[in-house]
Amino acid sequence: MKRIQTIVIGAGQAGLAMSHCLSERGIAHVVIERGEVANSWRHERWDSLRLLTPNWQSRLPGFAYAGPDPDGFMSLPQVVRHLSDYARASRAPVEERTRVTSVTIDGGGYRVATDRGDWACRSLVIASGACNLASLPACAAGLPDGIAQFTALQYRGPAQLAAGGVLIVGASATGVQLAAEIRAAGHAVTLAAGEHVRMPRHYRGRDIQWWMDRAGIHDAGHDAVDDPERVRRLPSAQLAGTSERRFFDLNSLQDAGVEIVGRLSAIRDGQALFSGALANCCALSDQKMNRLLATLDEWAERAQPEGLQGIERFAPTRVPNPPRLTQDLTRGKFRTVIWATGFRPDHGWLHAPVFDRKGRLAHREGVVAPGLYALGLPFLRRRNSALIDGVGADAAHLADHIAGTRGRLAA
Repeated sequence: MKRIQTIVIGAGQAGLAMSHCLSERGIAHVVIERGEVANSWRHERWDSLRLLTPNWQSRLPGFAYAGPDPDGFMSLPQVVRHLSDYARASRAPVEERTRVTSVTIDGGGYRVATDRGDWACRSLVIASGACNLASLPACAAGLPDGIAQFTALQYRGPAQLAAGGVLIVGASATGVQLAAEIRAAGHAVTLAAGEHVRMPRHYRGRDIQWWMDRAGIHDAGHDAVDDPERVRRLPSAQLAGTSERRFFDLNSLQDAGVEIVGRLSAIRDGQALFSGALANCCALSDQKMNRLLATLDEWAERAQPEGLQGIERFAPTRVPNPPRLTQDLTRGKFRTVIWATGFRPDHGWLHAPVFDRKGRLAHREGVVAPGLYALGLPFLRRRNSALIDGVGADAAHLADHIAGTRGRLAA
């Protein structure tokens, strides 16, 4: 069995940021990765995906984008290259193609079993990501035979899909991007939308991420929100990695010929049942967007940044009148269903009493238990904790905690 002070599980942006911060503090460690560096970006995203954050925001501890297009958006190959370059520049001690099979408490530390041997450590950082498994609604089991179905982790591009209609369930960033792409490929598309976050790509002449960064919204911590748990569960904003279109919202999709229906609430006897609350969901989303824009305007009035255009407001989301409430799935309208219903982490290998009553990893700002930490999860410490740009501050915080407890853990 190999022994080391600290083990980091996962060599994506979170694990690599953690490795850099540990190295800065002289803490011996190893990063265990089931595949290659940036494995999820390489193998578990659709082909046309681009980052939702501009290149200038791809900032990691000791490393930042230095290319010719700071306001552009990285493609998948570019993300992989960026993270691979980071791993080399920081000399991250990554053990690739090593799959963790179990983690157990072992005296004053942890035993990490892998398919290439066991490790023992005093401190362990779980940086394996928040999007390992697709979250499927219970009604997915009722989908009639003969309709192909994909999760967002399985979908690669329109060429996978049989000719015919496509039902996309979920209207987060993933759902609206796939709806636009598949509709542009010639398929009839219906999008089932529940709670969603409408947001413009750019506002008053600046990218929305510039506003979120400069106005301090991304840096908001737990004390700045009423319900951190609810913020963690919010769907991602309806954005895409391009500045060519201001909106990837329900209005733009309807303009492209996508049918919008309410949340898929059930499938019974071959019938899809859609919620009648679509208008309420859209009105609430519009209200929240306008509240955000007002907050940004208030900040701009105080800060007086140069070069801003005038205050803007946008037309409300259009809702079909009446919206479709049912669809017979046995009549051939849909040949494919894509579940864009969110993701969840996979901690099935972690055997320790560290989960809440809903099976979620319980932590306080990334500290799970003595010597056990989590990194890269939504709103770990701040709103941007799950973003490439936000993981570095969290990694530094946890590295300081590990350094501060090193003597006590070893005692």
